[in-house]
Formats: sequence, structure tokens, C-alpha cells
Amino acid sequence: MANVTRGKNFKPTKSKILHIVAKKFLEKGYSGTTLRELAGEANVSYSSLINIFESKEGLLNELVGHVLECQRISVERELASEKVSSLCRYAVERALQLLMAESSEHMREMYSISYSLPESSKIIYERCALRLADIFSDRLKGHTLSDFYELELAAAGIMRNYMIAKCDMYFTMKVKLDALLRTTFRLFLVPEDEIDEIILFVGTLDIKGLADRTLSGLLEYLNEKT
Repeated sequence: MANVTRGKNFKPTKSKILHIVAKKFLEKGYSGTTLRELAGEANVSYSSLINIFESKEGLLNELVGHVLECQRISVERELASEKVSSLCRYAVERALQLLMAESSEHMREMYSISYSLPESSKIIYERCALRLADIFSDRLKGHTLSDFYELELAAAGIMRNYMIAKCDMYFTMKVKLDALLRTTFRLFLVPEDEIDEIILFVGTLDIKGLADRTLSGLLEYLNEKT
């Protein structure tokens, strides 16, 4: 196996490894996938893998940013012909992530770990804080990016807890999704009647289908972006 941490093959190899990481995490889960297994699949040395990503969390950190961007793009494409508010778009993004986490236990684990490990969770907080500032700055006058970062800490906790709570005959997917959206928007002081309208809009969409399409397109997205 070649050491490819330097030279012209570095970026293509990184792309190839991220493809394999995404595939293996979906097939076997984060906990069930080893670095040596990934190195073997990518046909690179274990030391090369460590030099590129440092650790398995480093691999997850690299992947998390792409997954978040893939979710955003997927929602933008879904709503391209819709005239909807930024709040509705944000609600669809939240709903999409919840349904993606619900698609399999391995996906649920990957999201849960991403929101729990120090570096991957920081990536989520920082990116989402920027998104919140863009959406809510007109409503929450005087809020700084630091304020939105603090709000994202709370919103992320809500998201993580709803993702890891499994549905049952009482706590159905609809109940979970409605509760997630209502609790989240209350953080940002959105009036209840407006929240009702947002939830009604999300209910008109096939979020499950959107989640399936987003997951199936993730590897293609990585091929384009990495």
C-alpha cells in the first residue's frame, strides 16, 4: 500500500476515502467501522490514513460539513419552485435531518455521535450559528453571532434528543416532528400562530422521500465536492 499523504494524488485519495467512509458508516455504523478497515478498503496504508485525518473523529469531522451542505442543497432544490419564507426553509432542513436520522440505526448513531464529540459538534454549532444569524437577525434585533451560537447550542440539544428518541405507537414520527419544530421555533420567539403555519407547510411535503433522495445522492455529492 502506498503512502499518499503528499504529492499530486493527495486530493483524489482524500475524496476516495471520504466516499468509503460515508458508505461504511451507513452500512456498519460509526462504532462498527475501524480505521484499519477503511485503510484497507481505500488501499492506503494505515499511517497514511492517520496522517491525512488524524483519527476516526477526524474522518467524521470532514464528513459532517459535507453532510450539512448536502442537506441544505437538497432543500434548496426541493423548494426551488416554491415561494416560501426563510423560516419555512429552515423548518424543512430540520425536518429533513430528523427523517435522515430515522432512516436507519447506523444513520441515527452517526448523527448522535456527531452532536456529541467535541470537534464534530463544534463544526455543527459554528455552521448552524451562521445559518441562524442569516434567518433570524431581522427578527432578533441586536443579536450578535455569539448570541446565535448560544442559541444553536440549545437548538442542537433539542435536535439531538429528538433524533435519538425512537418512535413508537404513541410517539409517532408526526408527533416527533411537530414537537421538534414547535420547540425549536419557540427558542427564537416565533409566535404560535406562525409556528402553526410552518408546521402545516412542512406537513404538505414528502420529507421521507426527500430524506431518501438526499441519502442516495450523498456519495455523488461527495464526488463533486471533495
